[in-house]
Amino acid sequence: MKKSSFINGAFIATLAIFISKFLGIIYVIPFYHIIGEQNGSLYGYAYTIYNLFLSLSTIGLPSAMSKIVSEYNTIGYYYTKERAYKIGNTLVTVLGILSFIILFIFAPSIAKAIIGDNIGGNTIEDITFVVRIISTAILFVPILSMSKGYLQGHKYIAPSSFSQILEQVIRVTVILVGSYTFLNVFHLGITNAVGVAVFGATVGAVGALWYVLHKIKKNKKQLNRNAKISEEEKNISTKEIVKKIITYAIPFVLFGITISVYEFIDMLTIIKTLTNSLGYTIKDAESIIGVMNTWGNKLNSIVIAISVGLTTSLIPSITSSFVANKLGDVRKKINQSLQVLLYVALPITFGLSFLATPVFNAFYGVNTWGPIVFKYTIFIALANCLFNITVVMTQSINRYKTVFISLVCGILFKLIFNIPLMILTSKLGMQGFYGSITATLLGLGITIIINLISLKKYVKVDYKSTIQELSKMIIGLVIMFLVLLIIKFIIPLYNSSRIISILIVILYAAIGSIIYITFTYKTKVIDNIFGKNFINNLLIKFKIRQKNNNN
Repeated sequence: MKKSSFINGAFIATLAIFISKFLGIIYVIPFYHIIGEQNGSLYGYAYTIYNLFLSLSTIGLPSAMSKIVSEYNTIGYYYTKERAYKIGNTLVTVLGILSFIILFIFAPSIAKAIIGDNIGGNTIEDITFVVRIISTAILFVPILSMSKGYLQGHKYIAPSSFSQILEQVIRVTVILVGSYTFLNVFHLGITNAVGVAVFGATVGAVGALWYVLHKIKKNKKQLNRNAKISEEEKNISTKEIVKKIITYAIPFVLFGITISVYEFIDMLTIIKTLTNSLGYTIKDAESIIGVMNTWGNKLNSIVIAISVGLTTSLIPSITSSFVANKLGDVRKKINQSLQVLLYVALPITFGLSFLATPVFNAFYGVNTWGPIVFKYTIFIALANCLFNITVVMTQSINRYKTVFISLVCGILFKLIFNIPLMILTSKLGMQGFYGSITATLLGLGITIIINLISLKKYVKVDYKSTIQELSKMIIGLVIMFLVLLIIKFIIPLYNSSRIISILIVILYAAIGSIIYITFTYKTKVIDNIFGKNFINNLLIKFKIRQKNNNN
């Protein structure tokens, strides 16, 4: 195995996540046609609950493990690092079993809370069944996540990234083959088809776990797994290690469950508010929540992948610099991370919103609610990216209290204003669910601002360079959209044909990308963010250009 630098690690992790997310997006095209639009909500119910309980069962331990391993490696405490990994594995195993038992037993109560007394859609029995099926994944995913965090803490990004691709390939295979077979070959009904689809999470986790554990076992020497205990380490008790793990994990668990809590609030309030207060039918309400939590979320993951890749590399990188008291390096990495994220995420987000109709039609066919909902939910993905990266940065400099306050403030805002904003947007003549999207954006925005202020205060981060580069990016985006708006008069965005929709997306994306990249290259944005030789090195790496040995 080969260690990765900060940018290389971020690139590898982001590429792997992009591939994983791409698979996660592509499979929904046939899956959508296998189970239908409304039944996507049943699939979404299972995953929303699963994600929340998964966060609770890991309680942030994988990310905490990455931070702890990086910290102990920096100071040479290899034996203690291994003790921490063993203790962490024990903790997530116990928590996983407890979460599985709770979820399995209380699945009917959860289903009742979601659907209430509404009829005509999914039943309490349907939701109970799929929730119980997906609960089995919680027995394996926490151990997998912990082991990946262990490797990431050593800055071995590639193996953990590959395991994510492997997990997704297995999961997607089970989803498509299983759901189609159960529905069209065995004729076991839609609920069983969705049940086998969500069971793909369990099968994928088992396969990826085997791969990661095999890699750890095979590379014992590189990982210093058999290191002897040093004199200094003899004074470190198990109690002290457990305390450190829990201290580091608490902010990560809040971070980990926040998005799940936001989605859970939506799940408990959107359907009831839309049907009981705003006059939507249960069918329309379930279609809307299906787009928000399942179909649209798959497309949102394109943007979110960028921040996940960055944070994978960011946690051990900033932690090691902070422990070594290299604050200048910390400040540089913070600004560089923000700039990389904004450079990539901004054009993708605004581009997907602009192309919402052909994008949704290309993936799912002509849809009543899809483009209307997706056009705005994609901005949650951008906010999610900034949320992810700012929270991780603040945690990496040990400002746990700030993280806690920022997360709680955001969640409370969402909880208090979700329904009022839905009613307000409806009275203003807009769709009621826009209020829920607005509540999410504002809640995440509160968290982002608090963390950015904290970074400026405690490590003296100057955002001047980021603001300068951002202003150039915005100019590039404006030019890009002016050109695309002109093209729109010649080539309209709407077409009922899936093939034509795909061609429209490719054409607009290609033109937009060329304009944006050319402008930012000419204005030195790419050089300033990625380094002067980035483009040249990229061309050499992919063998498009030969290396000049005279340099």
